[in-house]
Amino acid sequence: MNLIITCPRHFEEEAGEEIKRILFEFGDEEPKIIISNMPGILTCMTSLNPIEVIENIREKILDEPWSIRYCLRLIPIQGVCKTNIKEIEAEILKKVGIIKLGESYRITIEKRNSKISSEEIISKIAKNISHKVSLDTPDWIILIEIIGDETGVSVIRNNNILSVEKTKRSLSD
Repeated sequence: MNLIITCPRHFEEEAGEEIKRILFEFGDEEPKIIISNMPGILTCMTSLNPIEVIENIREKILDEPWSIRYCLRLIPIQGVCKTNIKEIEAEILKKVGIIKLGESYRITIEKRNSKISSEEIISKIAKNISHKVSLDTPDWIILIEIIGDETGVSVIRNNNILSVEKTKRSLSD
């Protein structure tokens, strides 16, 4: 998976068709969409760069807000591993080199169907990163998306996660 899509409960099929149509428009003829066993969560494997996909969808919303009805949030995933602390830590450490000297970070964990300890994950990862922590306005977000026994990780900018509702609301500002 390199994208996680959230949608309203019971609209997973519609959201899956919607994201498939959009990715096809952007040039991915065969994205793999999986409706998870958790309500409102889909995963997607696209041949396109997920961060660019999110930027393109943001532009699409600004041009044609009616074209996206079922997808609520789109989250880019840069690496996938099993849901265990050692593997998550290893996957994150491969990616934190993007954070430059003087830049700050925050670790954000979203857990679904898992009893793994968020505090333990954060302490294991944070002890290996010498950069400054900023919970309010970080330069980077170390994102850990736990979906059962599979975990997606990313080191991204705050605006790399797309909230369809917030983007649509910005049109009326």
